[in-house]
Parts: sequence; structure tokens; C-alpha cells
Amino acid sequence: MIHTLSKTLAAALFVTLVGGFSVHAGSPVFVGTQVSSHLSMDRIDHSRWDSLLRKYVDTNGRVNYKALKASSSDVQMLNQYLRQLSVASPSAPASTDATLAFWINAYNAVTVHGILREYPTTSIRNHTAKLWGYNLWKDLQLYVGGKPYSLEQIEHEVLRKMDEPRIHFAIVCASIGCPRLLNEAYVADRVQQQLELNTKDFFARTQNFQYDEGQNRIQLSAILSWFAEDFGRNQAAVLQRIAPWLPSDAARNAALQNTATVSYLQYDWNLNAQ
Repeated sequence: MIHTLSKTLAAALFVTLVGGFSVHAGSPVFVGTQVSSHLSMDRIDHSRWDSLLRKYVDTNGRVNYKALKASSSDVQMLNQYLRQLSVASPSAPASTDATLAFWINAYNAVTVHGILREYPTTSIRNHTAKLWGYNLWKDLQLYVGGKPYSLEQIEHEVLRKMDEPRIHFAIVCASIGCPRLLNEAYVADRVQQQLELNTKDFFARTQNFQYDEGQNRIQLSAILSWFAEDFGRNQAAVLQRIAPWLPSDAARNAALQNTATVSYLQYDWNLNAQ
């Protein structure tokens, strides 16, 4: 009796309110919709997301969450966009570029939606419980083609398997340490240029990359430590891979020669809010 009561009380303690909804610890929160008709990702229109990004995200990737949350019509537009993503079929034939654009946009839109549910907040890490409780990366799940995908699944099971390391400079976890959130939607006919643009922007920012020529020292974003295997099998390969994106000839040469001391910068988990 006491043991049963304790379990009941414990369960009750782990019930949290997420965006106005009662959510048990670790239970999924679904966005989008389950639909029976599924389209190729080539046919998904990202114009709603593009409109929201242009309105609420500045050139540094900072988001005006306060203003967005205050606009019921634009919150509804975001919800409509998420439902639009749901009609895509991961198994339907689609171009690589359309698939890349789809999943990058999906990751970023779900993240913004997740932050809006919690806002005001200071960091996504306030909502990523490790042991029990709601974890935005795991429990917020978007229906795509009738199947729910968490942010972790989109990143690790979909995008990282596409063998395109620049996705790490396009998907944004709502933190200052992340790459900037591009203030336009990724689209199939320009996604390669958009990825290249945002990757070069990432390394041009001192919060992500620093090179001290006098000490021959390279400091990289922690992203290059966490996902090093996506860039190469060892330090030399990683530095060779990122060299074309570095902001100066001296930094590029140091990377190509693999003679510099490499360390990693502290990651800033504070919210990427304006």
C-alpha cells in the first residue's frame, strides 16, 4: 500500500505544464498531424516558414520570440506550416536538395515552436531533462508521413546520415552558441548556396572560431568536438575539411598543415533571443 502510494505521488510530482498542456514526465508532445495522403518532399512549400523567418529573425540569427508569441496569427501560421510538413513522405522519391531543405527547416521550425511553448525562458537547456521529465529534444515530435520524429531523430537518424557536415551549421538549437538561424527558409534550388553561406558565416564569428597566428593556436566551436566524426576520421582530416570555410589565408594554411594546437571554445547555451 505504502509502496503503491509512493509511486503514485512520485508520478504526480513529475507532471509538468508544457505550453498550457498537462504532460507527464517524458511523455511525447506531438506537433503537425497524422495524415493519410503523403507527398514528395519536392512538393512541400516552405513559404510560410520563410515569411516568419524574415519577419522575426535578424541577420545575426536572433529571434524575436516575444513578438512572435504575441501574434496569434503568426503562431497559427507556424502551426499551419508544421501541419504542411506532416504531409511529406520520407519514402517518396525526392531530390537530395529538397530532402536537405525539408529536414533542416523541419528541425528549426520545431525548435522555434518548442521554445514558444516555454517562453519566456533563458535557455533550451531548461527544458531538456536528462533523467526524467520533459525533454524538448526527445519528447517534442513532428509527424512526417504518419510517423513522429523527435529533434534528436531528425538530427541523428536523418540529417547526419545524409553525409553532409554543413547541416551542423544550419540546424539551430535556439542557443547563442549555435550557428545563426538563417532569416529565410532553405529551399531546394538554393540549399547548396545557403549551406555554404551559413557555414562561412559560422567560422567568421569569433564565438565559433579563433586563430592566434603568433601562438599558432586554433580554437573551434564545441560543435566540431561533438560531431568530429562527421568531418573526418582524425584531427588532420577535420581541419582539412573545414579549411575552405575559414575566414583568413593564415587560418586556412594552419588548418591544412595541421601544425596548430587545437582546443575548443566554451559553448553558450543562452537563448538566441533578440
